[in-house]
Amino acid sequence: MTETIIFSQEGAIARINLNNSSKHNALGSRELSAIRRHLIEINKKSTARVLIVSSASNPTFCAGASLKELQSGEITSNDFQSMTDALAETKIPTICAIDGNLFGGGAELALSCDFRIAAKNIIMRVPASALGLCYPVSGICRYVERLGHNATKRILLAAESLSDSQLLEIGFVERVVDSSEFETVVNQSAENLSKLAPLAIRAMKQIINKKSSGKLSDEEAEKLAHECNESQDVREGIAAQREKRAPVFRGI
Repeated sequence: MTETIIFSQEGAIARINLNNSSKHNALGSRELSAIRRHLIEINKKSTARVLIVSSASNPTFCAGASLKELQSGEITSNDFQSMTDALAETKIPTICAIDGNLFGGGAELALSCDFRIAAKNIIMRVPASALGLCYPVSGICRYVERLGHNATKRILLAAESLSDSQLLEIGFVERVVDSSEFETVVNQSAENLSKLAPLAIRAMKQIINKKSSGKLSDEEAEKLAHECNESQDVREGIAAQREKRAPVFRGI
């Protein structure tokens, strides 16, 4: 049986690759379980410092949750939201490498990553309102937290088909690059992130995400910052700057 979700790791960079092109990389129970399992493994390992979410070559990057399994009851919208929540809460920084069109929940999969890099000429559409559906509440909140009210209304209420330039304009993606440069840009971005201080990234990611969702107390924020600022990595970063060399962060 073909593996529809492929996990790999090279050095400090891990990758989850959607590999179900014949079904437009739609995510059923098998795929959702596999992604959650890999995310748990990533959070337990200290060697991976960056995660890339990518897809097999296909016009569609991801079509979201499997409509067939939703209709049969094999999965529910909560199962999909559980996966995107886990992705958003992954301790290490995440990059979504979007080299195909995004539909439905596939857009939220990308939005759950910290950074999104897109190849030129992709489009995105979330057709919930065109189907008479209310998008899951936690998913709506994620759109509002990350993109704001106006962009969320364009995506969910108006069900607009958005081009690569429009996705860049509303802040859904950080970069749009030519297909010929796509893999190079994604890999270089991951490499750059992997060399930064992991404790600092982890602390600031938690503070940013919890603050945007209104779930962060001042005490928790100060604790996260204090633990980071008392680390050996801070001393290494300052020493490296003084000695005019590249720092070697160990995550301690």
